[in-house]
Amino acid sequence: MSEDKVIFVEGHSDKKRLLAVLAEPVEIVCTNGTVSPYKLEELLAPHEHQDIYVFVDADASGDAIRALFKREYPEAIHLYTERVYRQVETTPYRALALILLAANFKVHPDLLF
Repeated sequence: MSEDKVIFVEGHSDKKRLLAVLAEPVEIVCTNGTVSPYKLEELLAPHEHQDIYVFVDADASGDAIRALFKREYPEAIHLYTERVYRQVETTPYRALALILLAANFKVHPDLLF
């Protein structure tokens, strides 16, 4: 796993989708839906020396998680899918690849065409 980056997503389907796009080993942590500030602190604790990325759905649940991250961990880097796709798991692979590439992740080059 990459020792300097971790991506937080909502669910296992999101994680599976990102793993199919990434061309480097990156730890992906699932929040399993909306989390409390206490639960977020627990999830973040093992990753305090890594770059934290937040890649959640473009819906009410994702907005709530994103707001919590912004409040509790403002250093986090936020990645956004387009609202038209609504969910990370339904975002086309090419769109995910472009989003991750823009954030300096290595992606499978065949997904860029």
